Order: sequence, then C-alpha cells, then structure tokens
Amino acid sequence: MISLTELQRDAFTELLNIGMGRAAAALSEMVSEEVMLSVPFVDFMSRHDASALIQEKGSERIMAVSQAFSGLFWGDTMLVFPETKSLELVRSFIQESFPLEDMTEMEQEAFMEIGNIILNSCIGSIANMLHQEVSSSLPSLWRGACTDILGGQHASDTDDVVMFLRMDFSLQERSIDGYVMFIIDGNAIAALQASIDEFLSHV
Repeated sequence: MISLTELQRDAFTELLNIGMGRAAAALSEMVSEEVMLSVPFVDFMSRHDASALIQEKGSERIMAVSQAFSGLFWGDTMLVFPETKSLELVRSFIQESFPLEDMTEMEQEAFMEIGNIILNSCIGSIANMLHQEVSSSLPSLWRGACTDILGGQHASDTDDVVMFLRMDFSLQERSIDGYVMFIIDGNAIAALQASIDEFLSHV
C-alpha cells in the first residue's frame, strides 16, 4: 500500500485544513449559523477496509455524493455520511423535518450541494496551493448499503487505493461524523507525492 511520508502527510493535512475552513465558511453562510469542520484525519486503505471502518461505526447504510476529478491527480471523490446522520445534516440546512423514507427531490439536491461544496473545497484548495489545475464532474447521489456503494464498479481493481479522511461537522449542539474518500490508483498517488515535494521545496 502506497503511503505518504510524515512530512508529506503533515503538508497534505494542512492543505485539507485550509480547504475545510473554506467549506465551513460557505456552509455557514448557507444556514446562517456557524458550522465547524474538524481537521481531517488522513489514512490510506483499500475499498474493503474503508467500508469495514465505516460499518464499525454503526453505519451499514449510507448516503454519499461522488464526483470524478482529473488534473493534479485523478480518480473519484466521495463524501459519505451514515444515512440517518445525512438526514440530520439536510434538516439543519433546509430547516424542515420529514420521514427518512420520504426524502424529497429538494432534500436530495440540498445534500448534493453540501457534497459539492465540501468536495470542491478539498480538491480546489489542494490544487491552488500546489499551483495545479483540476476539474471535476457534476455530483452524483448514492444511497444504500455501505458495501454496495463503496464496492463500486471497479472494486476488483488491484491498484485502487482509498485516501480516507474522517472529520466532524458541528452544527449548534450536534456533532456529525462524515468521511471524504479519494479513490485513486497508485500512479495518481505518486503524482500527488511529487507535487507535495515540489511544494515543500519552496516553503
């Protein structure tokens, strides 16, 4: 399994922290209340291990927003919440209460917008700080069993690596665990490492 050195990981985490700050500011403006996002914890693992880790937290069913990206490095990003927690998050944003099974198109669009803001803040912040360009697709919404969603069409690809980020979302008196995953291959990780090394050489 490819990993980052301690220095590379510290630099990457700081880039993500900047991105999370920007995401928190944008989300706070949307709901007119302070949204706090914790510094993400970063680790590398397989799709299977990522799915198992989320399920260990009691989240067999999840909701996720995914986007494909290319440029600085390439692959898929995915924002993941336990299904019930994603409902709480959307309720906070649209200030409505509704049964889980009756989640409407408006609520789904609100969740995708949250995902779009967070994922693009992550990718955009990294790219800007590393002086690289990056592009992403329109967001897609997923809802169902964790193993089905995280398994994915290419789950058998041996080069797939999940760069796994765990963070806390704090809204008023509630704290909601969320996860951001970058699903990328070994070559993309190597490209990221080279960009971080270049960045560190000028710091």
